[in-house]
Parts: sequence; C-alpha cells; structure tokens
Amino acid sequence: MKCNFSKLDKKHYKNKKHFDNIAINDLFEEKEMNKILDQFPKINDLTWWKYDNPFEKKMAFDDIQKMPKSIVEYFNFVNSRKFVNKLEEMSGIKGLIADPSLRAGGLHLIKSGGKLDVHADFKYHRVTGWKRKINLITYLNKDWKKEYGGSLQLWDKDVKYCFKEIFPFFNTTVIFQTDDNSYHGHPEPLDCPDHVFRRSLATYYYVLHDEDINNTRVKSTDYKKLPHEKYDEKIENLRIKRSMGRLKDETT
Repeated sequence: MKCNFSKLDKKHYKNKKHFDNIAINDLFEEKEMNKILDQFPKINDLTWWKYDNPFEKKMAFDDIQKMPKSIVEYFNFVNSRKFVNKLEEMSGIKGLIADPSLRAGGLHLIKSGGKLDVHADFKYHRVTGWKRKINLITYLNKDWKKEYGGSLQLWDKDVKYCFKEIFPFFNTTVIFQTDDNSYHGHPEPLDCPDHVFRRSLATYYYVLHDEDINNTRVKSTDYKKLPHEKYDEKIENLRIKRSMGRLKDETT
C-alpha cells in the first residue's frame, strides 16, 4: 500500500471544542483503492453479520482470513507499526495498539434503507480488555450522490447539534477520537437505488489501561436520541439494552 503520510496532520486533527477528527481525500493511492473496490465482496459472497434493529440496519464482516488479497493488504498496512506510529504522532496518543482481529470493524456494507443512529462506540475490546481510542474509516463509494444521504455526522458531547458532516465519497478516510462523548453516525436511512451500496473499511486502535471495566456502565455501543425525535419509553429501554450488548435480532 502507498500512503501520503503528510496528510496525517496533527494541526487539522486536533479540535479544541469537540472531539478530535480529520477527513482526508486520497490518503491512499487511487490505483490500489480501485482494486479494493473491484474485489469488495457482494452480499452473497460472504456470511455477513446482519444488524437489523431500531438503531442500526447494516451488514459487517471481520474475518480477515476470508477477505480478498487487496483488502487484506489494506488492513495489514493500516495495522502496521509504521502506520500506527504516524497515528500516534498525529493524535498525541502513545502506545496505540492495532487489532489484527478487526473486532466489529473490517468490511461494512449498507443497502438502501440502511442506517446507523448517532452513538458512541464500545469502549473496551471484549477479548483483550484494551481501551478503544481511535477509529479509522475509508469509504469506497464511486459516483455517490449527496441525495443518497449516508453522510457521517459528528455530534457535540450533549447530542444537541451536528458539528460536522462527511459524505462517504470514494477514497475518503475519516479518523477520529473514540471516547464517551464522540457521538457519530448516519441516522437518516439511505435513499439510493437498490443496486447501490454504502461500502467502507473500518479499523480501530486501542491502548492498555488500568481501569476496572466491571464498574463501567456502558460496555457496548451507546445510541442516543436526537433532539427532533419524540421520547418513546420502549425505544429508550432498547437503547439501554443495546448499550450492554448486541440485540437478539442481529444474526449471521
């Protein structure tokens, strides 16, 4: 993989008012990203993990041993020590740990009507106990039209307003801080033709820590109600349940 490391710019990543983030066009060489897009699995090519509940309608796959060669090369690169060192320089976070297992990351595929409500991500790696610190997402959507929706929204810590919107255009990479207040998502269902899909590659980075995770309230993804949404007790109870783990209607 070839990467323009100069675009991993600390000055543009740091955000004094909200959580740190950066959106980068063409971080990776276009030729290599075209190959990845060509080899990106279709719905029937893999046994996708399917999320279908009030907060998320998407498909994901994280078994790197079953991914095409070009995609494996991408994940090997962004999990390499060289790349992780650059993330440390940009973020100021020392001791970042890549996750070769790609837990909850890997390939994401969303079809028409799909969505991902605004949320803060799970904080701890379920197997290792590492604390999650940074998300990296690369989008693979050529000829994406804004009217399809699907933009990544970044929200303030009180979930009162969206402070940044990033459309999932081809070879756009978004990197952002992950903590209790890094609320993000694309809450409006995709309005695209049936043959069009929102494709992305997701990688997460962690650090070691000394916290007692048994005393941490939120152990999984924490979905939030947006200001324009009406209160619904049933939905709020489901939000709490989802924050403690996956819901039953999520299947492989």
